[in-house]
Amino acid sequence: MSRIVVFSGGDVGPWRVRDIRAICGEPLPEVGRLLMTEGEPAGAASWRLRGAISNARYATRSEVTTLAQLQPALARPLASQAVLIPIRKSPAWWALAQDERRAIFEETSHHTRIGLTTLPAVARRLHHSRDLDERFDFLTWFEFAPEHEADFWAMTSRLRATREWDYVEAEVELRLALEA
Repeated sequence: MSRIVVFSGGDVGPWRVRDIRAICGEPLPEVGRLLMTEGEPAGAASWRLRGAISNARYATRSEVTTLAQLQPALARPLASQAVLIPIRKSPAWWALAQDERRAIFEETSHHTRIGLTTLPAVARRLHHSRDLDERFDFLTWFEFAPEHEADFWAMTSRLRATREWDYVEAEVELRLALEA
């Protein structure tokens, strides 16, 4: 398995783009389809976002263990809805030391605890893009069955109301539906 995942927006891919919304910062150009591939894809695309599958950051051993026990696999047959959320944090975030970011991430904002409320209904995978010199720092991929969509949006609402989001300078939502 390649550690690099590429999200290509264009006319090809199993995911139909239902909506693209800029929560803050610049939007991505409108496209009709999304293709997620491991490694570098071939073919045309209007835009590409790359991220690396990496180790868990800001998480304690206990949190990593809990996530491993509850986190479902991607590509479950009933998970016909997906959301890709690219995020870029501000320079002020990156100027903080690791322990200061951890304190905001979990002790203040309860990011992991809030995310756990949707497991195992919502599968997710985080892709790190900052070290790849990409436009966004993180690309978070979520998959769920249609009946869990409201729970997903409730979770994102709770996260966006936390102190951590004071450091977000760009965020885009791509709402997707699986179509073969």
